[in-house]
This record gives sequence, C-alpha cells and structure tokens, in this order.
Amino acid sequence: MSAALDQVWAKVTSQKTALPALYGDIDFSITPQRFTDDPAQSVAKRLSKDALDPDKVALIKAYTLLGDVVADAYAALMPRYGFRPLIQMLTKACDEGVQAVPDAPPELVAFIADMERVPDWLDMDLVREGQRLDRNAAANLGPFAIRGAFIATFMNKYAALPMALTGTLSNDTAARRVNETATFFTTTLLPGSLERHGAGFRAAAMVRLMHSMVRFNALKRSDRWDVGVYGIPIPQVDQMPAGLIPIFLMSYKIVAQGRKTFTPEERARVELARYRCFLLGLPEDLLADTPQGVVDTMNARSATLRAGFDDATCGELVRATLNAYLPPDERPENKLFDHVERGFAKVFFLRNFLNGDRAAARRMGVEIGPRDFMLFGVVALLVTSRLMAYRLARNVPGVSDLADAVLVARLKRQLKRYGHAEFTSDAEKYRPAGAKTAAAAS
Repeated sequence: MSAALDQVWAKVTSQKTALPALYGDIDFSITPQRFTDDPAQSVAKRLSKDALDPDKVALIKAYTLLGDVVADAYAALMPRYGFRPLIQMLTKACDEGVQAVPDAPPELVAFIADMERVPDWLDMDLVREGQRLDRNAAANLGPFAIRGAFIATFMNKYAALPMALTGTLSNDTAARRVNETATFFTTTLLPGSLERHGAGFRAAAMVRLMHSMVRFNALKRSDRWDVGVYGIPIPQVDQMPAGLIPIFLMSYKIVAQGRKTFTPEERARVELARYRCFLLGLPEDLLADTPQGVVDTMNARSATLRAGFDDATCGELVRATLNAYLPPDERPENKLFDHVERGFAKVFFLRNFLNGDRAAARRMGVEIGPRDFMLFGVVALLVTSRLMAYRLARNVPGVSDLADAVLVARLKRQLKRYGHAEFTSDAEKYRPAGAKTAAAAS
C-alpha cells in the first residue's frame, strides 16, 4: 500500500474518532457488498481487470467508506440546533462571513474554512472561462436534459437508496429534487457565482450540508441502512459522476482520438468542474486533470460498483421522476413545455440507460410511444441549432459579449422557473420503512 493510500485510509478511519456519535459503531475494515473487484459483477461489465488502474481501484474502495468530515460534523448538530437553524447559520456565514454568526459553533467555523481553502492547482481565470463556455449548453440544453441526467443516479440500488430515504419516491418531492439540482448547476455558471461570497459558493455549501444531513438521518434515524451492504450513505465516489459527467464524456472522446492533453477550452471546462466538485467536498485525488486520468478514475468507480436494480427503489425513483411535473405552475405555455420535455426525457432515458429496449422500459412502467420519439427529434434539432449559433457567435468580436449576456439572462429566467432551492433533508422523511435484513436481501 502506497503512502498516499495509507493517508486516505487514515482519513477514512479517523471518522470513527472524529465523529463517534455518527461513525462510532461502524467497522471501517469491512468491504461493503456494493463494492466488487470483479468487473463482470459491476455496472461496467464491458471493462476487464486489465483495463483498470490498480491504484485507482484501491482509491475508490477507500472512498466508498468516506463521507464529508467537516460537513458531517456540522450536520451532526441537528439534535441540538434543529436543521433549519443550521441552514440559517450556514447561509449567513456564506454571505457575510463566519464572524457574522453570533456564537458560531466550531463545526461551522471548520466547515467554512474548508470551503475557503484555495487548492494549489486552482486558476480562477480558467474557472471563469469555463463558466462562460458552459453557459451555452446550460441555457439551451439544460432545461431538457436535467430530468434525464437526474435519472442516471437511480439505476443502481446501492447508489439510489439515499434518494429513496429522503422521500423522492413521491412525484412532488422528485420534482423539487430535480429543480434543486438544476438550480445548483445553473447558479454556479453565473458570472461571479463561484467567488467567495457568490451565490454558487453558497449553493455548494447548501448541497454539501444536505448530503451530510442525509448521511446523519440514514445512519441514525432509518432502519433500512445497512453499512455492510451499502457502505456510507452518499460516499465521495457517488458524488463524483454527477459533478464530472460532462468531463468524463469529453475525456473518453479525447482518449479515443489518441490525444493526451486538453485543448485550452477543454481545460477551462475541466477547471470549472474540478473546482465545483472541490467546493462540494470531493477529495482532490478523485479530481484528475488529464484525459486518461479522468477516464481511469471513472472506469475504476464503474467497474467496482456492484450491479443491482431493485424495482421498489430504483424503479419507483425512475417513475416518480419521469412523472413529476417540473414547471412552477400550469399556465398553457408551461404545460406545453412539460409535455415536450417529458417526451424528450423518456427517449433520453431509453437510449442512455436501457440500450433502446422499449420492453424493458414497459416492465418498469415507462411507456414510450411514437410521439415521444417525434418530440425528441424536434428538441434535438432545435437545441443543436441553438448550440451551434452561440458557438459561432463566441468567435465573433463584438458579438461574443452580447451573446454571453443573452445566455446569462436566459439562465436567470430559468432559475426563476426552477424556484427557490431549499437543499434540505428533513428527518421526518426517514420513518422506518423495513428491516435492514429486508433491505440487504433486496
């Protein structure tokens, strides 16, 4: 075991002594059922052991048992303060500085200090350029893609259970979670949002606290969570795909082309994604900065996550998300958008997660008809033309800034549609719903 890996395991096991109220009863020497060293049993059966980096696999195994030390400690104050006061204190600390919070608990001070830390690799000019580049896709493709992308987190029972425990099995809660996710990523693309007192910095803190609240409630207030089966709720390796999926897809293409480095524009997008993930608490050694490094990290995660689809968890989450009404009201234009976007999302789901198998979708309760395919084609044509137009405008002097201003305005309008994001996890949602043995056998 390398010295670097020794340090990672030391960090993992330190959770037991650093936060005994939450992790004191956990045996960190176990290998959870969710982890497999046989790619044939994983969600990435196409990969072979020979294609995996052993050091990356060892790293993924360790981080399967890692939560978020500083945010978890703050979330563990819920029994003392209540979850809304914790959110209020964190919001004030983000907006005005921790010194503005009267009698700020030391856990809050440590949480903010961790987010304020500037990593050695960070280049904020590149982050700002990455924001500018990503605004095009977020403004034009984002509203249609967010539901389908959200579903990606539900296709594995080991990774999906935390969302089921938060009450996302209901359509209303599913809609709120989708809109919150869209709000977070959209907010982090606005100019200045990732500066210390920006809205994106605050949104990252809220998401990070929400994840820690899920961990606390799942471990302490739910009888469905079995560490021997699922590991730590929302471990660091499960946050990685959501934060880096566009970078993963881009890196796979680059490696397939035989390139070893990112172009300047690609590098800016990578820097944005890495810093956003850093603010969310991801360990820096999961944030690779080369195309091959990104591919190796994602392959190691996919090839070690045991395959498993439980209809009572995964299927219900998919159906609730696809059936959720996302717009803020039922005005005719919003109902039309919902109809079009939902059809697009169904076909997106079919193509990306079911390999086009409509019978499999039907077994899951998802009916996909000719009209959905037609809507998918119309949206794809419209979005592609808009993306191309803004890409061209970006290279025209005098037009570039105007086009960017239009995109920023569109993103702000989208944020109003998504509504106010609470980023909370209420303990009332964690009512006992079945014995641990039943969950383990599912």
